[in-house]
Amino acid sequence: MNYQDLLNSLTPEVYENLKRAVELGKWPDGRVVTPEQRQHCMEAVIAYEHKHLPPEQHTGYIPPKPHTHCGGEGEVAEAEQPLKWK
Repeated sequence: MNYQDLLNSLTPEVYENLKRAVELGKWPDGRVVTPEQRQHCMEAVIAYEHKHLPPEQHTGYIPPKPHTHCGGEGEVAEAEQPLKWK
């Protein structure tokens, strides 16, 4: 089974279990999720969401801010502001 076949076989229940493992850092039976397992789980969760869920339900989704500068005539775009990382 290749990676794509594996992703295609994910059920909603498996998706929820993988997502929970990433969030809590442990499997349902209490075993700790290794860093490598967590990485693979995150990749599977993101791939599942991309295929089965609307963008608003994707992990990490940030809704766009409303704005009035779409390049219409007479409109001036606001100055770009750098991102502030915490």
